[in-house]
Amino acid sequence: MKKFKDYFWMTIKYAIIALSLAILVRGFLLIPVPVEGNSMETTLKQGDMVVMEKISKIKRFDVVVFQLASGTTYIKRVIALPGDELRYDNDNLYINGKKVPEKFLVANKRHLADEGSFTNDFSLEELTGTKKLARDSYFVMGDNRRISKDSRSFGAIKSQDILGKARFVYYPLKHWRII
Repeated sequence: MKKFKDYFWMTIKYAIIALSLAILVRGFLLIPVPVEGNSMETTLKQGDMVVMEKISKIKRFDVVVFQLASGTTYIKRVIALPGDELRYDNDNLYINGKKVPEKFLVANKRHLADEGSFTNDFSLEELTGTKKLARDSYFVMGDNRRISKDSRSFGAIKSQDILGKARFVYYPLKHWRII
């Protein structure tokens, strides 16, 4: 009987530890986020479920989840980092005066090649009146540029608005992949 009691309490302790770890991982490290809308196609599709994490440093071309003051949550790609100058000219991205390739857009551009420009020409200065992004600001855009509501319409986002980085799609299973 003592052996059964020891086994029972050991099982309860392990279950409590496992549940606590699951809550910590789910609440702070790997957080599920639904994709709403099609502004990130072909990278993300309406109805995809992505896992977001909060601990990595934000880099150019990361896909981030953020929330505006209005309470609306978005998933977009970081195009420009704090202190960057930004412009688009003839469907090409220029950061600090240098052309930067956007390899993640190749499929989208090929699909719409005969419909004109994929990303309209603009500069950060034209949109915001400033040449460079502020020290805590990021310029984000959707991969489906023609329909995306992004920093071109609501401006740069602040670092404190970023909830985390989208890391992989886990649902539906046929869309499973690392972002």
